[in-house]
Amino acid sequence: MKRAWQKYAVAVVVSVLAVVALIALRLSVNLTSVALLLILVVTTVATFLGRGPALVTSLLAVAALNYYFIPPLHNFGIGHPQNWVAFGVFVVCALLVGELSAMVKKKAEEAEARRLKIEELYRDLQDAFEQASQTETLRRSEKLKTALLDAVTHDLRTPLTSIKASVTALLDESEITSEADREFLQVINEESDRLNRFVEEMMSLAKIEGGHLLLRRNPTSAEDIVNNAVDRASTDRTPIEITIEDKLPLLLVDASTISQALYEVVENATKYSPRGGVIHILARRDHELAEISVENEGIPVPVEFRQRVFEKFFRVPGSRKEHGFGIGLAIARGIVEAHGGKIWMDAGRNGRGTVVRFTIPCEDHA
Repeated sequence: MKRAWQKYAVAVVVSVLAVVALIALRLSVNLTSVALLLILVVTTVATFLGRGPALVTSLLAVAALNYYFIPPLHNFGIGHPQNWVAFGVFVVCALLVGELSAMVKKKAEEAEARRLKIEELYRDLQDAFEQASQTETLRRSEKLKTALLDAVTHDLRTPLTSIKASVTALLDESEITSEADREFLQVINEESDRLNRFVEEMMSLAKIEGGHLLLRRNPTSAEDIVNNAVDRASTDRTPIEITIEDKLPLLLVDASTISQALYEVVENATKYSPRGGVIHILARRDHELAEISVENEGIPVPVEFRQRVFEKFFRVPGSRKEHGFGIGLAIARGIVEAHGGKIWMDAGRNGRGTVVRFTIPCEDHA
């Protein structure tokens, strides 16, 4: 990691090189293009070097724009009133874009640190089960689960609520004229939603592992379960084909939790589905149970990892990285097993893709 002074030195060098290049191209570009290119330099410095170097770059960019590009040239005065407006907009945009870029980077680093903290708590829980007696294990287990819930509810949810409320208010402001500003605010908004989903998943997992999952079983159609899960999933770019077997009995399940389990499976299939691939959902009768399967057309999961994918925080070695925290399938397994069913993974048809199947009770099995 670079020392602080090195970051500032890099920021100054980048700023000087950018200004020199723009001076050389001055006859080929107009004032608007110069301003946008300087804002791009500020954004890049903020993203890779942080808030302080970005502020230095912003100040250098402001001075260079005024001295070299706004008439009268080679003078820090500004002649035409319109140029005062352009200069003022550039100053605000440069400072705001730099600040937002640095903020996004900082929040991402904080989220990663909290994720590692939670993983460490789970590793401690596993060590406790291996080393302590049953009574001591249960005591430490409850303590760690309490610490986990506190970390999620206080360390994440409280600041996340403030961030989400603030960025939503900013996005609703009609006075945002810079498209770059709006894009950075949208990034913050999307990352807040991602963190919020992580908090919800951790709460669900803690509830399942703590034995506090309450099931209200009622006869429910498979079509309602599937449609509810698909409506929640991020499937805008991935087509889904749904097949529900004729005369499939009503499912004897807690509709909301089984829908959540199917949603987690569909989300996982979507993340690892190739561009142009199709996700197939099939609900059918399997002897006295109902079976629901979700299949994608991606790279098959090796046999030795097909059971481990249902462990929390597990990722298949060598798989491409996606947004997510490796707990969606663990939640699905907990919900299915709470209903007395089982869940497993197979290779897809013709050796292509992966299919996750789970069984649940249906009406004829009552």
